[in-house]
Amino acid sequence: QVQLVESGGGLVQPGGSLRLSCAVSGPVFSGYVMGWYRQAPGQQRELVASIDTTSGSTNYPDSVKGRFTISKDNAKNMAYLQMNAMKPEDTGVYYCHILYSGWWGQGTQVTVSS
Repeated sequence: QVQLVESGGGLVQPGGSLRLSCAVSGPVFSGYVMGWYRQAPGQQRELVASIDTTSGSTNYPDSVKGRFTISKDNAKNMAYLQMNAMKPEDTGVYYCHILYSGWWGQGTQVTVSS
């Protein structure tokens, strides 16, 4: 059984930084695309970053480009999301997800507020 476990969420002031981690365990073959999603209250879940674990290619929506950085450590089966210059609209539950699979983490709450 594949499991994804997020950590690193919390409360941060506007302009601050957080680093989220996603630990992947179980029978996952190499060569997948990992994504970080967030879901704000009353809104749909949206993709905020993705990385191809083979090529290292990354993608971001304009709303986070230049502020968020996704990275990976294939040897440790870990993915990370570095979030800088955070804004109140970054608030939400953040999930990691292996694209094109049914595997999601349980989510970690991120709140940006003064």
